[in-house]
Amino acid sequence: MQEQLRHYLTITAGYWSFTITDGAIRMLVVLYFHQLGYSPFEVAMLFLFYEFFGIVTNLVGGWLGARIGLNRTMHIGMAMQIGALAMLTVPDAMLSVAYVMFAQAISGIAKDLNKMSAKASVKTIAKDADGKLFKWVAALTGSKNALKGAGFFIGAALLEWSDFRTTLWILSGTLAAMFVITLVLLPSGIGKTKAKAKFTQVFSNTPAINWLSAARFFLFGSRDVWFVVGLPVFLYEVLGWSFTQVGGFMALWIIGYGFVQAVAPKLIRASHPGGRSARLLAFALALIPAGIALGLGNEFDAEAVIIGGLLLFGAVFAINSSVHSYLILAYSDHDRVAMNVGFYYMANAGGRLAGTVLSGLIYQTQGLEGCLWWSSGFLVAAGVLSLKLPPKSADARLGAPEQR
Repeated sequence: MQEQLRHYLTITAGYWSFTITDGAIRMLVVLYFHQLGYSPFEVAMLFLFYEFFGIVTNLVGGWLGARIGLNRTMHIGMAMQIGALAMLTVPDAMLSVAYVMFAQAISGIAKDLNKMSAKASVKTIAKDADGKLFKWVAALTGSKNALKGAGFFIGAALLEWSDFRTTLWILSGTLAAMFVITLVLLPSGIGKTKAKAKFTQVFSNTPAINWLSAARFFLFGSRDVWFVVGLPVFLYEVLGWSFTQVGGFMALWIIGYGFVQAVAPKLIRASHPGGRSARLLAFALALIPAGIALGLGNEFDAEAVIIGGLLLFGAVFAINSSVHSYLILAYSDHDRVAMNVGFYYMANAGGRLAGTVLSGLIYQTQGLEGCLWWSSGFLVAAGVLSLKLPPKSADARLGAPEQR
């Protein structure tokens, strides 16, 4: 038990360090390049390869983790993120759209390798009989998101107080130190299968995993379609907030969101939630962005509507996301967990890609209200797809065909 906990804490610490850099770099890119004169759609396009290569990475990364071990894929991700941060330290004249998209592609690959490795590793070291799996994955996911919020604030604050390149060097140096620490403390071969995994095995034969992955696509698309570009630009341009105010507000939102994720098992009072929880939460969540859009359309106080709506959206979204993160592990066999998690997060990355591109495009053409209505529609789709999930997580694999 002590060894399991030590490995879990080491993985979590590595994930935390990486997440701070990921949150910071996203806020840096949005605010810095908007300041340089990029339109909302052009800013969104900077993340195109970041999200696209996340799809590819999750598909291939699960298979790679099963072959070489999850600790190795985690460290590959850390090394790539250090490189991506260093790439952005070049002079402004070299920061073309194509160059930044390429750097963001490397960062996207790094992020999804690290996330897939960390979450799949929890399955290999935790036992689900006493509900430990839901508690540990909720704590990992929640704490990660809280620190991503801290990264948002760090990125925005350092951009205002210091400069773009100094911030990047600080972030890369911190991550390099954690790379060395986790390399020393983690054993090799975590998550590595005894038999050599075939690439064709990355595609799941378990119906519940496929339906959950489809629902995940729309769940995360619903968040990013207004959160990635539309919201920060609206706060900065329309409401007149400073960089620090925008970054601080979004940081506090994500920290609160992460806290709710971490305590989700207590909030829903279940150690083994199933498909029923996922679909009820999705349908309930769909009402919130629609309500915010109606409030803005009826010219209610914009700050009050957005702040209040975001708090409610964050709480319900966090619980829904935490249930999803548990279900993908509960639905997976130990020997296939890396590949199933990779497949699932491929759908997650696809949703983020769609949401990110639409966030810039729809904000530019329809404003924040348009982004919110698209968000609500995505959530209805997530709820409909969740109707196919087994009521109880323990029932998910009963009808799964034999894996070969």
